[in-house]
Amino acid sequence: MSSTVESAALNSAPLSPPSVGTTDAPSSVLVHRPGRWIDNWNPENKQQWENGGKLIAARNLKWSIFAEFLGFVVWQLWSIVVVSLPAAGFTFTTAEVFWLISMPSLVGATLRFPYTFLVPKFGGRNWTIISAGLLLIPSIALAICVGNPDTPFGVMLFVAALAGFGGGNFASSMSNITYFYPQSQKGYALGLNAAGGNLGASMAQLIVPIVITLGAVGTLNITLAGWFWVPFIVLAMWGAWKYMDNLSNAKADFAGSLAALKEPHLWILAVLYIGTFGSFIGFASVFPKLIADQFPEYSTFQVASASLSLAFIGALVGSLARPMGGKLADRFGGASVTVVAFGVMAVGALIVTLVLPLGNFWAFLGSFVLIFVATGIGNGSTYRMIPSVFSARSGVANAHHNSGDVNTQRKTAAALGLISAIGAYGGFIIPQVLGYSKTTTGDYTSAIYGFAVAYLVMMGVTAFVYMRRGSSVAGQKI
Repeated sequence: MSSTVESAALNSAPLSPPSVGTTDAPSSVLVHRPGRWIDNWNPENKQQWENGGKLIAARNLKWSIFAEFLGFVVWQLWSIVVVSLPAAGFTFTTAEVFWLISMPSLVGATLRFPYTFLVPKFGGRNWTIISAGLLLIPSIALAICVGNPDTPFGVMLFVAALAGFGGGNFASSMSNITYFYPQSQKGYALGLNAAGGNLGASMAQLIVPIVITLGAVGTLNITLAGWFWVPFIVLAMWGAWKYMDNLSNAKADFAGSLAALKEPHLWILAVLYIGTFGSFIGFASVFPKLIADQFPEYSTFQVASASLSLAFIGALVGSLARPMGGKLADRFGGASVTVVAFGVMAVGALIVTLVLPLGNFWAFLGSFVLIFVATGIGNGSTYRMIPSVFSARSGVANAHHNSGDVNTQRKTAAALGLISAIGAYGGFIIPQVLGYSKTTTGDYTSAIYGFAVAYLVMMGVTAFVYMRRGSSVAGQKI
């Protein structure tokens, strides 16, 4: 897990900016200050929301989605670039390649913790400008270092680590948007924000192979993988500066985070989210490499003078399936949907182990698409479980529909950010396990068997903790 108010859209005098320093404005009146700061923001106030508030929120959401989309693009650049490194003259070992793939996820997951608290410190608009600008560093650095085959591995690994800036963007973007929307629309807004970001992983894997060949007129210019995104990043910075807003009532909730960390269910849910989101981002990162290793003839397809990789399909279907998981969880409860998702992921992993020896690319692709769809659904359903679990633990009678008191809501909001950060470590774990399997056994089968077992264990944990009679949340539609 956007502009100032157009006067034409706001036909209400109370919403026009008063002079700086005004202190006697009613609390329902929006006060606009220099630097695009807004005071008295309250999306739960229907009059304020209808008289321009939702337009402000929509503008901020649009530019937030664009900036987060680019964050995921940069986060995933190395997943597709490593496939082209041998053709560009690099001779890295299998273990080194998997470190280049997994390092952005390790750094990105870690950055999600501080990024969650930077929106209240700098302002949502200001931090979006800064965080988008930081994406220029890994993009330009990638373009420079991959242009020279003599670049040492240590330098390449450092530059890959810088791509973690893109992973951190998710936490600050989700944190920012949650302040703009009323409780009844938070799920929809955050779902759009998350889906827009996740699609960046797919688009990077679709566009980069085309750009580095088409831009070089049928040969290979791998530096374009970085340079191509620079103007889009600059556009995102400009859009945030021009159209987004800072909310003065956005406050960092350290107390809520500490309270959430003391809740045992936060850690259970975090492990489940490693299984769902971690699998999504981990397999998305490594999928181009898996195809190149197992089916090199299918790694890229020539379309005129450009190359096209089918690796983007995995991240695409996983991204599109995420909202479906949330909707199914709304109807049937997140735990039951998550149990099914883990079961399908385990089946998909077992099918992969069966089709690998057959050498059938399309069966391989289909089995991984099944896994990606299940991870996407599991992402949505597991994330939907979090508010239900925290409400149930606070004693709310109808936890599936009731968010509880203010303290519960604060703990829930903090848990959402913390769990999203912990879950992202799966993007580091999965490539590392696959790389270890490849270097020690010569293939990926043992790692994929391990993933299947892990998914079955997580399925059992979900059912035992959240669906079993006699559990601490028994009787609730978690």
